[in-house]
Amino acid sequence: MLRDILLPHPRVLFVGINPSLRSAAMGHHFASPGNPFWRLLHTAGLVPIAMSCEDDGRLPEFRLALTNLCPRPTRAASELTRTEIARGKRRLLRTIRAVRPELVALVGISIYRELFPRGSAGAGQKEETVFGAPVFVLPNPSGLNAAFPGFRHKLVWFERLREYINDDRVPSSD
Repeated sequence: MLRDILLPHPRVLFVGINPSLRSAAMGHHFASPGNPFWRLLHTAGLVPIAMSCEDDGRLPEFRLALTNLCPRPTRAASELTRTEIARGKRRLLRTIRAVRPELVALVGISIYRELFPRGSAGAGQKEETVFGAPVFVLPNPSGLNAAFPGFRHKLVWFERLREYINDDRVPSSD
């Protein structure tokens, strides 16, 4: 199982749907060659250095944390069962309550739909909160994401997340 990267009171808790088989094999988050998550973080200005999946353990240096809704690695998220997703939601809520992030960034619209079935569709800032933490939805960075096919289509949302957290709309515990 791929380990969570957590710290108390992170500025942002990123939540993926579940690890890829490649991530599980390598022991690092977002390890698939076609997944630009790490490049998006740097290009958008969310981290000050270029990172790769091997650097995932450095996220706490930047007050960032990372977990998944479901821990089981799969080729595609569609392989997850309803039972796994329900168990994952309970686990995620416990994690959020324990670490108390300033913002929850859901990495994939499908995660948002699972947590908030009546919520507004699409990426961006949401009205919902989780234990007081605002929710922001990012497109899934996977190369399989047809709704956001290119790097630039995804980057705009990572940049909007940076603007949102830097615009004093998210209370900082500093």
